[in-house]
Amino acid sequence: MVTITSFPKQINAAREIVLRLKAHYPTACCTLRHHSPLQLLVATILSAQCTDRRVNQITPALFARFPDAHSFVAAPLKEIEDAIRSTGFFHQKAKNIQNACALIIQNHQGQVPDSMTELLKLPGVGRKTANVILGTAFGKNEGIVVDTHVQRLSRRLKLTSSDQPNSIELDLLQLIPRADWTVFSHLLIEHGRQICKAKSPRCEICFLRDLCPAADTFVKPIF
Repeated sequence: MVTITSFPKQINAAREIVLRLKAHYPTACCTLRHHSPLQLLVATILSAQCTDRRVNQITPALFARFPDAHSFVAAPLKEIEDAIRSTGFFHQKAKNIQNACALIIQNHQGQVPDSMTELLKLPGVGRKTANVILGTAFGKNEGIVVDTHVQRLSRRLKLTSSDQPNSIELDLLQLIPRADWTVFSHLLIEHGRQICKAKSPRCEICFLRDLCPAADTFVKPIF
């Protein structure tokens, strides 16, 4: 967790990190393709243990076949399973999608709810997924999405010492201005994909190197 003695220093570092990330990735955004909150909800459920690229490959056909919550509910479960099979864990994902759509119809007139409390009542929706929906679909900065990239980079940048997503989010919420909560995860994800990779971070070209306590760990010495 963030410590009281280092808090002001971490706030300054965090805000400089945000400024630099915005300058280098001005178009950073959610990479899951969607045209409605429901499509984003389904795509986010599918993205668990699966790449966004793979999800984006199957969702055009999926959404053409199932354009709304009613169509997902009316379909045989196996039909949904077959359509999402390549994303992995398709049995559970299909159940979650169909059951979530049933609750959306029952309790929200077929529209995805725009509150954390109601989203968390939907099957297959945890805080991470709810943050994606609220921030990207509804423009509400209620939290920060902590995926594997955000978790890795936040620890390397010493914005947190935790390895638990919920604790990492709490630390980041104290350091990042609320207006940047949604975009911050997009920025870190982009940086994680392009430069701060898991196994071979490209510290030698990283524009955050002077702010990153982990940089010297990865930079190879030049003899």
